[in-house]
Amino acid sequence: MTSIDSRRPLKVAFLDRGALPGSIRLRPLQFPHTLHFHDHSALSEVAERIADADIVVTNKVAIRPCALATARHLKLIAVAATGTDIVDTDACAESGVTVSNIKNYAIHTVSEHTFALILALRRSVLLYRDSVESGRWQQSDQFCFFDHPIPDLAGSTLGIIGDGVLGKAVADIAKAFGMRVLFSAYKGESGMGPLYTAFEEVLRQSDIITMHSSLLPSTRNMIGAPEFAAMSRRPLLINTARGGLVDENALHDALQSGQISGAGFDVATAEPPPSDHVLTRLLELPNFLLTPHVAWASRQATQELADQLIDNIELFIKGTPRNVVGSSLRSNCALSLKARSGL
Repeated sequence: MTSIDSRRPLKVAFLDRGALPGSIRLRPLQFPHTLHFHDHSALSEVAERIADADIVVTNKVAIRPCALATARHLKLIAVAATGTDIVDTDACAESGVTVSNIKNYAIHTVSEHTFALILALRRSVLLYRDSVESGRWQQSDQFCFFDHPIPDLAGSTLGIIGDGVLGKAVADIAKAFGMRVLFSAYKGESGMGPLYTAFEEVLRQSDIITMHSSLLPSTRNMIGAPEFAAMSRRPLLINTARGGLVDENALHDALQSGQISGAGFDVATAEPPPSDHVLTRLLELPNFLLTPHVAWASRQATQELADQLIDNIELFIKGTPRNVVGSSLRSNCALSLKARSGL
């Protein structure tokens, strides 16, 4: 990458502003700059759009090494999300490009959405709504009807896969409902201490399993056919984390065969999923719910994300970068950028 020209304002390119609600306010950056908004960027457009950028903002648009190689001035990729698998951090480290992300902004919204899915499935909310809509209540000779099961959450066991702030927030809500909580040890690992239960035991003992892990090579398809077969209590499976943590074809088979009692997903391996995607085909099942990756998207959380995003950029410019991901930090990178840009 070439040096930043201190005689010009820094160029900031936001590759997918449309991925964030239009209602959130992006605070103006407090340094000389030009800001180029793109509602969406196809992969074929990324190289051209970042070629002259000093700072790139992306939510879900991938930045691959071939595009990175064309970015002559790039020093910061500010990811407007927590997950950073869309960026090749090794290639960024080699090029002296810092990568930052957003942390701990969605604690309430994700945990609340998790329980929205749990309660809707556990209490058959949509099934009862559909029955009422079809006239079933009027046909009843009692004041109510009992066509669909309604088990309590109290006294049931919740298995949480992922022990970060989101998993812990979900655990707090579960305990308020009177649930027993099991935090899963990492798959294939033992000796993590008394606060953790072996992954296989969580599968076996849980009435509900909820995913709150990052998507890494080690966690991709961590739940597949063998894991579904081990779920002896026919649990609900909830995924508000990342598409790819669960083998979606195995999920299809588990729902069809009754190995699990239901599933609520907010994520998919392809977003938006095409009409022939396996999760789209599952929508005909009464015990499957799919929401469009909005667990993170409460009004309060999206504004916090926007505020953190601007803070991350400005702190980088000041020479005190935060939320730096992986090995992409170069200790002198932000200071060099600040000096070269005359800030």
